[in-house]
Amino acid sequence: MAKAYSFDFMSYRKQAAIASILLLIVSVASIVLRSLEWGLDFTGGTLVEVTYEAAAFPEAIRAELDQAGYSGHVVQYFGSDRDILVRMPPQKNLSDKDNARLGDGLLVALQAGTSNQLVLRRAEFVGPAVGEELTNQGGLGLLAALGMVLLYVSFRFQLKFALGAVLALFHDVVITLGVFSIIRWEFDTTVLAALLAVIGYSLNDTIVVSDRIRENFRKLRRGSSEEIINASLNQTLGRTLITSFTTLLVLFALLILGGELISGFAKALIIGVVVGTYSSIYVAANTLLALKLDRDDLLVPVKEGAELE
Repeated sequence: MAKAYSFDFMSYRKQAAIASILLLIVSVASIVLRSLEWGLDFTGGTLVEVTYEAAAFPEAIRAELDQAGYSGHVVQYFGSDRDILVRMPPQKNLSDKDNARLGDGLLVALQAGTSNQLVLRRAEFVGPAVGEELTNQGGLGLLAALGMVLLYVSFRFQLKFALGAVLALFHDVVITLGVFSIIRWEFDTTVLAALLAVIGYSLNDTIVVSDRIRENFRKLRRGSSEEIINASLNQTLGRTLITSFTTLLVLFALLILGGELISGFAKALIIGVVVGTYSSIYVAANTLLALKLDRDDLLVPVKEGAELE
């Protein structure tokens, strides 16, 4: 078969496999050893956002909260040097009722520690039980999504395609989580939603590539599996790059203009789109070659009695 592609993707499949394995090892090691920077949605506790009339200093605010008897707090800028975010885990010396009202006490402590006028922007409380329930449900949601993908692709294509698709999705999710763990970005429910969106995005891209691979295996009579997969990847490359580029334009706009509330969502999707584009080319296709996909796997079943017609 004459080569119908311009870039030999599969000649780099071993290097790509090594890179993917290394990234997965680093990501899993970081997740296991350092965990994630769980947001308030999962850990429970109180979150308070305030805006000061003049510049505020987190170090001074931390000292004021320590003096007021609060422990485990996280104080950081939230935009400008006048916007302060305070996250406080449930205080062991307080009852559940008092922890639920912790935001009021924090606001009083912040105001008492400065002559600078401040304005309350947001105050939230999440109980520990709710946080634990969200963690369990989030993990089950991701596993359920991967299981449904396995079943769907198995029925639509073939088991080897399903294994490649699920491995690619697992690769995308773990690496995205690994980046959040390494950089210590906060992981909240918006990031969890982004991970589910990453699964959908990456699956769509993988199915487009898989559809073309199946079509070419049935249409092209000559050529090795590697050549046919290469041709298929090149035929879908333009569509893959344009889709990824336009999606990234929107996500960077959300990251820059959307504010802090959805920054985690945008960051997770940006990482997921980039890694998902890579995995649809190398991880899913690499898996098909490793499983020795050939024409016999994709033969169209002959209907009973068709040979007699």
